[in-house]
Amino acid sequence: MLPEDVRILALMLPETVAGAHRGNPDFRVGGRVFATLWVEEDRVVLRLAPADQAELCEAEPDLFTPLDGAWGRRGWTNLDLDLCEEETLRAGLLAAWRTTAPAVLR
Repeated sequence: MLPEDVRILALMLPETVAGAHRGNPDFRVGGRVFATLWVEEDRVVLRLAPADQAELCEAEPDLFTPLDGAWGRRGWTNLDLDLCEEETLRAGLLAAWRTTAPAVLR
């Protein structure tokens, strides 16, 4: 998948807006970041619930890896875009959006 694919799919989710985090494009819902795109590294970092993180990392260990340290323990997870297919990217973005979105949107 390409960075533009991430942008297109993320912005399809309800009330998502594009922003920037530490110089990288990000995607927010309810004012909170749910995905950050690292264009030069061909990856997206997703904010997942710990249970979703564990499930995705177990199912696709070549694609999903928790960030190191406390961020990873809180659910922040790398998704490698080089090997990723659209269905997997959609599932990861949706899981991150659901984790972050206000209850009234879910």
